[in-house]
Amino acid sequence: MSQPPASITCTDLTLRFPVYGVDAKSLKKALARVVAVGGQLGRHAGVTDVTALQGVNLQLKAGDRLGLIGHNGSGKTTLLRALSGAYEPDEGTIEVQGRIAALLDLSLGIDATATGYENIRLRGRIAGLSSREIDERMDELAAFTGLGPFLAMPVKTYSAGMQARLAFAAATAVEADVLLMDEWIAVGDADFQKLAHKRLLKLVERAGILVLASHEVSLLRLYCNKVMRLEGGVASEVVDIRRLDELMAA
Repeated sequence: MSQPPASITCTDLTLRFPVYGVDAKSLKKALARVVAVGGQLGRHAGVTDVTALQGVNLQLKAGDRLGLIGHNGSGKTTLLRALSGAYEPDEGTIEVQGRIAALLDLSLGIDATATGYENIRLRGRIAGLSSREIDERMDELAAFTGLGPFLAMPVKTYSAGMQARLAFAAATAVEADVLLMDEWIAVGDADFQKLAHKRLLKLVERAGILVLASHEVSLLRLYCNKVMRLEGGVASEVVDIRRLDELMAA
């Protein structure tokens, strides 16, 4: 039986984060700092919290390439994490159809005491690949890293550049129906960045849906056909990318 096409549906999505560990004297200053980076202050069930996303409605189908814009702290990364399944809604619903690849934090799941090979397997399993699927892709992933015999050594012996190569290869092992990206990833030296760019392009082309958060207007115009603005956790309507300037000026 064929899989249904990729889709994302958010209905009145609201996410709140509680504020703990602040005494009465410093509460006002602490909350003022929170406001400065976005979200809305409130109290629910007697707990002070920040509403990071408020009533977000979103509907995407296969072929949609959505760019997320907004200031730092506006809710872009929070929305991506919610779509990836990392956060449960406090109100509303999220429905994502298809396999998800969330390229949000390349270091996530990397174990410094394990070998490069073991980390590729670990990241693959976290991403939902079976042992057989990982085995089938291991030679290609190993070759892509260019790390050769170092893959059999603990990651703690790697340089920062080597770790970046490994993390990127492991994170992009999954061919996803839904690709979530927090900024366009550029890792390693100039030569590896070219390889990484080509690999990302292939992932984007094969994905049914792309959601890309970025401050780079040129990237959004190049890879996206729709755009949505977040401000203080409140989302605009989704509009055609040709209205990007209009949305940014709103």
